[in-house]
Amino acid sequence: MTVEAPSSTIEEVIADLEEGFSLFDDWEDRYRYLMDMGRELPVLTPEEKVEANLVPGCQSRVWFVPTRDGDRLFFRINSDAAIVQGLMALVLRVFNGRTAEEIREADPNFLQRLGLGEHISLSRRNGVASVLARIQAAARG
Repeated sequence: MTVEAPSSTIEEVIADLEEGFSLFDDWEDRYRYLMDMGRELPVLTPEEKVEANLVPGCQSRVWFVPTRDGDRLFFRINSDAAIVQGLMALVLRVFNGRTAEEIREADPNFLQRLGLGEHISLSRRNGVASVLARIQAAARG
């Protein structure tokens, strides 16, 4: 399975996300937008939703399945919590299909730029950090 490189850089994807979130004045609307993004994620199979794929450090259950195609890394992620599922959709938009080098060089703190850092709970931020650590580990090989 050979997949084309993403057409936008990580920086361009983050800028697009910033623009999307800036369209909403109210945080309730931003949360709904985030949850809508999460609903678009493909559902993991029962074989993927196993203990070995659970991410420790997350308040809700988050399953993380990395794969590699040549020099590109792909991730399948699901959560049993709507907000977390939305956060995982953001992570995937930024990192899915990237080379290991792109991932290693990227700033993983893009949630701050989106204005989400101060609006999600510490436990959810820790969960996102755990997923980002797994992505970085996959990029290191």
